[in-house]
Amino acid sequence: MKHLFAFYFLIALIFSCNSDSGSITIIPEDDSNTEEPVGENPDTGNGSAGEFDNGMIRNLSPSEIVSEMKIGWNLGNSLDAEGPDETFWGNPVTTQAMIKAVSDRGFNTLRVPVTWRFHQGSAPNYIVEEDWLDRVEEVVNYGRANNMYVIINVHHDDPWIIPTAAMTNEVSDRLTKLWTQIANRFKNYSDYVIFETLNEPRHEGTPEEWSGGTAEGREAVNQYHQVSLDAIRATGGNNNLRQIMISTYAASTLPLTMNALQIPNDDPNTIVSLHSYFPFPFTLEGTDQTWGTDDDKAQLTAEMDRIKAKFIDNGKAVVLGEWSSGNQNNLNDRLAHATFYAQAAAERGFASIWWDNGNTSVSNDGLGIFDRRTLTWPFGEIADEIVNAYD
Repeated sequence: MKHLFAFYFLIALIFSCNSDSGSITIIPEDDSNTEEPVGENPDTGNGSAGEFDNGMIRNLSPSEIVSEMKIGWNLGNSLDAEGPDETFWGNPVTTQAMIKAVSDRGFNTLRVPVTWRFHQGSAPNYIVEEDWLDRVEEVVNYGRANNMYVIINVHHDDPWIIPTAAMTNEVSDRLTKLWTQIANRFKNYSDYVIFETLNEPRHEGTPEEWSGGTAEGREAVNQYHQVSLDAIRATGGNNNLRQIMISTYAASTLPLTMNALQIPNDDPNTIVSLHSYFPFPFTLEGTDQTWGTDDDKAQLTAEMDRIKAKFIDNGKAVVLGEWSSGNQNNLNDRLAHATFYAQAAAERGFASIWWDNGNTSVSNDGLGIFDRRTLTWPFGEIADEIVNAYD
């Protein structure tokens, strides 16, 4: 999520107006199982995972996985910062104590957005720095040490992931090599580790960036998901069956983008990834500080029903990978919105993951509910309500 509000304003207007088959072990669900991880090349990278993760792929469907993921928290504006390290945007270094505090509050899922371009070499091999892979794995292990689902993605790499016909070959080659490295590093981890191929894939700076893109752009995004999934599956081992999250163009819930999404190979172990900061004037723009009328609830219900009708009703699991609201000194309204939103998502079978950027100040960008420096919860009421929605 970047501070790009035109997309959400447009949405508000629209809706207010109307293989290498490596060895694999599949076992029944049993959290007590502590066997060593499996995979055809257990020495690839540092991803042995044994200390934190039993390395098992259980015989669970995407919907069953999502039902366990429930409510999550984004480690936003940290490893996805657009700079040399995770503190570049002002957040502190992520620690085990931070993630334990999030888990202890009741969050089942940790989404770890990652920006790779500052740590990736040039063509033709696009080698990712070993230290960066080590750091990403260290943070993943913070989540796994607390028995959380952990999502790893490709986040603020949009400057090179350009969805045009002219760029598809170059981008596809780089994505293939990037995801091959990520997948090899984590291939011995259990199905509690989930890959998300792209974050909000879109053509930055174009008029259609947040309004659904062009037909060319949507086709390119589908191709980028395809090559990413193919690269992951080709590494074998646990990655043959690992759950992979696939996003619409810009992760948008516009009917145009949801209808255009193609699941690569009709892969059965995929989950649809969407972002819904709804309604935008209240959640992000900062022009509406109130929420909770019958009309507000009806519009949010309609948003949730559109998603359910398109995907859940057609057998596809859904994760709302980002949602939240800015602090406009309006706690009661934020609390009402968050409670209604989380309950609506839970009732329809969506997992949902709060976007926390570490900023708890009064501003439309004050999306944080957890203080990472003091390990306290300035907005613990919001955290408790959204966790309780999934009980």
